[in-house]
Amino acid sequence: MHPILFKWGPIEIRFYGLMYVIAILTGSYLIKSEVKRKGIRMTDDDVMNFIIWTVIGGVVAARAYYVVFNLGYYLANPVEIPAVWHGGLAIHGGMIGGLLVAWFYLKRRDVKFWRMADAVAPAIILGQAFGRFGNFMNGDAHGRPTDMPWGIVFPPGSIAGAEFPNTPLHPTMLYELTINFLIFCLLWFGLRKKEHKDGFIFASYIALYSTGRFIVEGFRADSLMLGPIRVAQLVSVTIAIVAAAFIINKRLWVPPAKRA
Repeated sequence: MHPILFKWGPIEIRFYGLMYVIAILTGSYLIKSEVKRKGIRMTDDDVMNFIIWTVIGGVVAARAYYVVFNLGYYLANPVEIPAVWHGGLAIHGGMIGGLLVAWFYLKRRDVKFWRMADAVAPAIILGQAFGRFGNFMNGDAHGRPTDMPWGIVFPPGSIAGAEFPNTPLHPTMLYELTINFLIFCLLWFGLRKKEHKDGFIFASYIALYSTGRFIVEGFRADSLMLGPIRVAQLVSVTIAIVAAAFIINKRLWVPPAKRA
């Protein structure tokens, strides 16, 4: 594995960036198809603007979140703050930033937030799966040493290989990639076309992803920490409980025509 797919003089194409491009292109197609199927009043241009601004907000917030929890390092190395290609995008920060931008954008255009959130959720989790492949090729978001036969020795030039030279590690990026892809299949092929209240698909995505992330985070070696607590696990379990409570309290799985 190698983080650079192609290099020609000063021009580099990295797997990390390529996966984001693929995620955006694939996600755009899925979101446009769902917007049309659900009858959401947005043109293709509106959808693309929505995606662009949401992605920008998500990436900026994801980086800011990561930097805040590694503030000592980045204060000593400020030139590294924008270097996202070296790894360091926290998905929970990205969720917060992306949701805030999406809410403002949709409110200005009088589009129902939860209806659009349902249209976007499958594309988000598929994009996260693509992103984890980028992490794998980059050698970051890595796991702890393991004796399991599927443990992977990362090259010395990677973040994982530099921290644990010649040591098999849990490929936590591939664990999460698999979980994310399975969630996408459940949302897209299993739940998407069933009758339910607005918000069910998005809340299900949040609950399922957060549960999977909580499990995978236990194998990570590079977790953001708050004292002895893994930040991602604390946030994940909180979000999963809130999302599940939202589904239950609002009875989101009930078709609108069958509401009491």
